[in-house]
Amino acid sequence: MKITTSKLSTLLAIGENMNIEFKRAGDGPKSDTFESVCAFLNTAGGDILLGITDNGEVLGLPPKSIEAMIRNFGNVMNDPNLFDPVFTLYPEKIVYKGKHLIYVHVPESAEVHRFKGKCYTRVHEQDVLVRGTEPIAQMFIRKQRIFTEQKVFPFVTKKDLRLDLIPTLKNMVSVENPWAKMSNDQILKSARLLGTDAVTGKRGFKAAAILLLGSDDVIGDLFPAYKTDAILQRVNVDRYDDRDIVQTNLIESYDRLLAFGMKHLMDTFYLEDGRRISLRGKILREMLVNVLVHREFTSARPARFIIRHNEMFTDNANKAYHYGLITPQNLEPEPKNPIIANFFHQIRLADELGSGVRNLYKYVQIYSGALPTFDEGDIFRLTVPLNEEHSPENVGSEANESGNAQKRTTPKNHVESVEKTREKTREKTREKTREKDTNGTREKIIQFLSENPTATQDNIAVSTGLSVKGVEWNLKVLKESGRIRRVGPDKGGHWEVIA
Repeated sequence: MKITTSKLSTLLAIGENMNIEFKRAGDGPKSDTFESVCAFLNTAGGDILLGITDNGEVLGLPPKSIEAMIRNFGNVMNDPNLFDPVFTLYPEKIVYKGKHLIYVHVPESAEVHRFKGKCYTRVHEQDVLVRGTEPIAQMFIRKQRIFTEQKVFPFVTKKDLRLDLIPTLKNMVSVENPWAKMSNDQILKSARLLGTDAVTGKRGFKAAAILLLGSDDVIGDLFPAYKTDAILQRVNVDRYDDRDIVQTNLIESYDRLLAFGMKHLMDTFYLEDGRRISLRGKILREMLVNVLVHREFTSARPARFIIRHNEMFTDNANKAYHYGLITPQNLEPEPKNPIIANFFHQIRLADELGSGVRNLYKYVQIYSGALPTFDEGDIFRLTVPLNEEHSPENVGSEANESGNAQKRTTPKNHVESVEKTREKTREKTREKTREKDTNGTREKIIQFLSENPTATQDNIAVSTGLSVKGVEWNLKVLKESGRIRRVGPDKGGHWEVIA
């Protein structure tokens, strides 16, 4: 969650409460800062501002010390001897009325955390030490209800995991990442893939471990409905032209889905900061990580990745915090599966929470000349428009001349913008189908279907003098251009003429 001056002003106006904490931290974050982090992680999350007194007076921090403070913050959060289990946060620098501050957004965690061996919770604006077995057990139970990935399976062993993948994963992390030098057992612990069942007291691997690294057999046994259906629908839009049903662990699922997308999408290179990047790769990375990481795995509904002529989309079962369209302006990222998300972050397939929306807004406009759509509900759907006639090179040169591609403006009313863009695309396609229809064949088909909506392809062939193959091809063109659509199944359904 990127901090802005208006957001900071709002936090200062509200003052310290259940979800807001101020710290002086003049010479760096002290133990009480990390006690607050621990408490926020264990309860409902919150925001911490360093460089501000308890009563909201902005003192600021030494500008030359900011970077060292942020590094120190990260070192403590990733040191299992101090913070158990470790958790990755993203402190941000901000200048407010000439004063340098550090802002940290702390989400609710799937884990029960301890700082220096002690567990804290948040009560009003205080960080309270949790004492006794019963209160801590209740925290475990509450969190297991919130995050599916936290469920413990005591009878799953390392033999059920694909530990042969770990050497490859270690090569994917940055050279500074401690995972690069850790053993398999140390990585499993650091990634928080082991836990204790608060009800039975038995220790075992969490659902996150099975989904990330499980063998196909154990995933099939414990998550029988889990799968991601990759489908290409360009020629045969009623069924599919190509399909890959992916039911393996999340790491290998990403590779399979990426290969499917690479196979069926055009690649366009674009100059960014003087180097060439693959827009297709940038967009697929964000789409596929989203559908794999942020889904609700207890649902029997499979996730989907579908590529069509004018768009591609992913959709998946979702535990929604908000309902409706998401834009960079109203984005309030919340972790759906924090352990899994952190794992993807460590192997550099995902960035900070919320970055996917901003990246897709940036790269999809360059790639397609339109905006992506994020529709959150019980089913989360991410749609990316496709336009093979759009020239990213032209957009890229305009962006480079202006100095920064990210400064491209976003329409105020996103819903209207998306609909207008889609309607323009449909209208252009309609015009082209009319222009190329030199013999008026498609207009004859339109006329025939308007009078005979239940007509079969054989009926149309007899009426127009086309072969059945010719009818099939022209129907495909008319459907893709939005002029007709099929309502209901092949047998028993009917045609609807749109335009």
